[in-house]
This record gives sequence, C-alpha cells and structure tokens, in this order.
Amino acid sequence: MADASLAAIAHPARTDMKTPEPVRTRQPLASRRYALEIRQHMAWRWQALVLAIALLVGLAISAAILVAAGVPADELANEFVMQTFLDGQNFRAVLFQAAPMILVGLAGAIAFRARFWNLGLEGQMVWGAIGATAVSMWQIGPENLRLPLMFVAAIGCGLLWVLGPAWLKLKLGVNEIISTLMLNYMAANFLLHLVYGSWKDPKDNFPYSPQFRAFERLPELGAGVGSAILLAGIVALLAWWLVGVSRVGLYLRFVDANPRVAHANGVPVRRTIYGAVLLSGAMAGLAGFAVAAGQEGRLTQAFYQGYGFSGILIAFLARNNPLAATVVALLVAALFVTGRSLQVFYQVPFSMVQLIQAVIVVCVASSDFFIRHRIRRLGADSAEAA
Repeated sequence: MADASLAAIAHPARTDMKTPEPVRTRQPLASRRYALEIRQHMAWRWQALVLAIALLVGLAISAAILVAAGVPADELANEFVMQTFLDGQNFRAVLFQAAPMILVGLAGAIAFRARFWNLGLEGQMVWGAIGATAVSMWQIGPENLRLPLMFVAAIGCGLLWVLGPAWLKLKLGVNEIISTLMLNYMAANFLLHLVYGSWKDPKDNFPYSPQFRAFERLPELGAGVGSAILLAGIVALLAWWLVGVSRVGLYLRFVDANPRVAHANGVPVRRTIYGAVLLSGAMAGLAGFAVAAGQEGRLTQAFYQGYGFSGILIAFLARNNPLAATVVALLVAALFVTGRSLQVFYQVPFSMVQLIQAVIVVCVASSDFFIRHRIRRLGADSAEAA
C-alpha cells in the first residue's frame, strides 16, 4: 500500500496531454445533403461564360441532329460559316432576311423589359403591312411622300393592334399572353379576307395585293443590299439609347425588377408599361412594313409566318438587350439561310431548322437556372439538423 502511494507521488498524472479526437469517417455519398440557393448576384463575365457553354452544348446537339439527318460532319463548318458569311450572295441574303428579324426581336425585347409578354408580334406585323398597303392601294398623298406615309401607317396600325391587350392587362388584369396570342388569329384571318377578296390582284387573280409601284418600295443601298437593314440598324440604335441612356430606360429597369417597389418609389409604372408596349407594337408593325415594302413588294397571305417565334427567340437569347438582339437576329437569319441551303443540297426538311432553334432555346433557358441558383453542400451538423 505504501509502495503504491509512493509511486503515485513519484509519477503524478500528466495534465498536459491532449485527449484524443474522435476519428472522422468519410461520409458516404448517399448521406450527403445539398441545398439549392438563390444567387444574389453573378458577375457578368461568369454569366457570359455560362451562356457560352449553353450555346456550345446546343450547337453540339444540333450538329449531332444534322449528322444523323444525313449532312456530312466535315461539311457543317463549311455550310454554316464559309458559305453563309464569306460568300457575297449568301451574306446579302442574310442581311435581307435579318432586317425584319431585328425589328421584331426589338419589339419583343422592349415589351419583355416591361414584364408584358407580347406574343402577338405576328398580328402586329400583319396590321403594319395592311396599313402600308392601304396607303398604296388608295393612293394616299403625293408620290414623293407615299413611302413615308406607308411607314407612318405601318407604325400606327401595329401600335393600335397592341393597345387593346395593354388596356385589358392594366385595367382589368386580363392575361396578355392569351389576348395577344388570340389577336394573331384575328389579324391572320382578316389578312386572308383582304387578299382573297377586294384586295386580290386583278391581273394574276392570285391571293395577294397588286404590286407596289417603284416609289412605294424601299430602295437599295447598292451591291444588292436593301435599305431595310439600314432602317433596322437605326431603330436598334434608338432602342439602345432609350433603354440604356434615357430616363425611360431607368424606369424600365425598376419595373422589370419589381413593379410594386417601383410604384412605391414614385416611378410611373402604368405609363412606363403603356409606353413600352405601344413601342413594341410600333416596331412589330414596322417589321411588317419592311417585309411588304422591302421584300415582297406587295401584301401576301403568309409573309408573317415564323417571325413571331423568331422574335421571342431573339429577345430571349439577347436577354432583352437591343444591341445583343441585333447580333442574335443576324445569327438567326444566317440559320434560316443555311437551312434553305441544306434543304436544296442535302434534302433536310425545314422543320429540322426549327428543331435546332428549339434545342438552342432549351439550352439557353437551362443556363438561366445556373445563373440564378447555386448548389451548396451542407455541413455535417446542418445535414443532421435537416
């Protein structure tokens, strides 16, 4: 007993030794927990990177579809780049096709910035062309003012056609998606009534209006390039100034972020939305004028088909930016021109081109998820609490 006591005194218990920590085992994959969070902000360069990756994925899927349809893989770059942009005739065709697409893309972008989902772009295009053709048919004004009067009539008709849905939305709360979409059918049927009825060309007896006179058509700039592309470029610059520089653009940013907060801070929300929607209808009507007076030279029964979807696609890909919408419209026009070439040389149906558009839209829409959200791995304590 005494020996034990002496041993305890001679060798006291050490207090400086650390207690061993429990061994951490690696958490199995099935038990890990993740949370989906909303991003407060993502830098523009990262947003551009995400969008670029989404576009590359969409183009890769599109290339696989075309190869499966019978287009040789080594000819894809030649068809989409060399033949489209570096061949003079094809590039003029791209500019020819891009002019109304730029206008209708801007029309969609301006309305979407005000949180007004204008799906009636085709109907507004139809009425713009009808207004311009009416000036020609009834020979309103002197010859040297005939083209400006057609220009003004197209803007006015497109503007008036979207005024009803805007009033229904802001006054009665009617969903603008339904009202603008239904008005497309009304405009299309009225167009058929005209070209199969009193406006039918008496010379050919075909369902289109008489041909416009030379002074009623948009002139060429030279080298086969029509002035419609110049008109579209001027409108794009004005839209960029309106959105990016003017006070109206600041109001639109407030309305787009949160209309209720904007109203509480004194922003004229209703007037801003009215102005943006009417401007959208005017641009769509101007697109109808560009097709009728710049491409067709008369009012035809199906000139508007496909432009509504293209305008929504352009506005969406450009994220409602006017300058970006101009670039995207050129690319979409190049896709249409290339699609016609693929139809001729490889017997690819035009529906395949529309499928490619849809694939790109889905990929870009998916990228928006990663821009607005992030996935965060939860810690062990958080996972156990959850």
